Amino acid sequence: MISNSNYAPKGLIIAGTHSGVGKTTFTLGLLHALRRRGLTVQPFKVGPDFIDPGHHSRVAGRVSRNLDGWMLSREANLEIFRPQSRDVDVVVVEGVMGLFDGFAGDSEDGSTAQMAKWLGLPVLLIVDARSMARSAAALVQGFATFDPDLPFLGIVFNRIAGPRHREYLEAALTQVPGVRCFGALPRENDLAIPERHLGLTTTEDHPLDMAYLDRLADLLETNLDLDGLMAALPALPLPLTAPLTGAKPEIRLGVAKDPAFCFYYPENLELLAHFGAELVFFSPLSDRTLPPDLDGLYLGGGYPELFAERLAANRVMLQAVGQAAQAGLPIYAECGGLMYLSQEISTKEGQTFPMAGVLPLRVRMLPRLKALGYREVTLFADTLLGPAGTQARGHEFHYSEIVSGADGLAQVYRLTARRPGEETEEGFIINNVLASYVHLHFASNPDLPRHLVAACREYKNGM
Repeated sequence: MISNSNYAPKGLIIAGTHSGVGKTTFTLGLLHALRRRGLTVQPFKVGPDFIDPGHHSRVAGRVSRNLDGWMLSREANLEIFRPQSRDVDVVVVEGVMGLFDGFAGDSEDGSTAQMAKWLGLPVLLIVDARSMARSAAALVQGFATFDPDLPFLGIVFNRIAGPRHREYLEAALTQVPGVRCFGALPRENDLAIPERHLGLTTTEDHPLDMAYLDRLADLLETNLDLDGLMAALPALPLPLTAPLTGAKPEIRLGVAKDPAFCFYYPENLELLAHFGAELVFFSPLSDRTLPPDLDGLYLGGGYPELFAERLAANRVMLQAVGQAAQAGLPIYAECGGLMYLSQEISTKEGQTFPMAGVLPLRVRMLPRLKALGYREVTLFADTLLGPAGTQARGHEFHYSEIVSGADGLAQVYRLTARRPGEETEEGFIINNVLASYVHLHFASNPDLPRHLVAACREYKNGM
């Protein structure tokens, strides 16, 4: 076992030329290979992603955190990054989409490149070399020189056809001075993590057993100059700080957590605890009733549509949630949580399953993406999350749509998307329930969790 005290923390960002280049598989293999060497590794993920961080956490044995240059300020990102990077050997940050892709075509906001510069970490670029030879050098040169302020570490070719293909690629790369190739990985289609409609399957459904992880790590050890890569990494340039501490619990907040409801930013939960919430986790899938003495509920996103039959069969839990809503319990729900509070969910196969019936909404799944992208939320009425005028940022990503029931239901979110003038209304309120398709990041405005805890405190005190 290598002692952390003998090593200053090092770090890198793993980027790609485009989405689907193999960043996640490479990241998981690197995390496991480093852990096999006795190193303590802290993972991060750039962008509003819940699935990849779950896989990171499983492999690294440490909770992976999201970093995002559009949802969060530079300082908020550093406040997430610094405490988690203490007492580790290596920080591994997986990028989002292509290296320079972000919120807009003329801005680096939200991109992996922006985050690399904010953190001062060098970029290791994964290049999908299928059906390429000398052209790969032109591609690499463009990425390496596009932003002269970007710390560029080198590249790894992925999905090469064999040793001869690697020779062509390495020969071509000699025409790009100053760019180091750390390895070339062969095509291994059976190592790809299965996908479904929101992206990769979650760690709950594809648990990445040790045999799979060992194969990934062996692939990297065989085809990557891992010793050279580690030697080339710089020490982390940022001062590292203590993590956020929780306040003395004042209220009990139930949090739905199981394979159907597993999309939560860790900072959302930690900020709630910081402001005085005792988090009480429960499973709408398997628990028969809500935990006792709750002062509020937080129903996050996930895959309720995949578990709709089991959720519908647990009528005792559905009734408990419905009764709690009728009694005025503060309930905040996001995406999958909104679907759970609806009247029913209709699957792509045409089956319909009853849900909690708190909201008069009927929801159906679609074969295509319904909504995807960043959202800025402005409250135009007082809510559980704050007074009118409160702003926060988050994102939407769902294949379901509301088919009826929204008319006449109070809506309190003004949503702004990418283009100026693209404003819509959403955010449904009924009794003391606030539900939306938007996944808000509480670190974009820490007043949100403070107000939610305060609302639970008022309920507890009977105010």
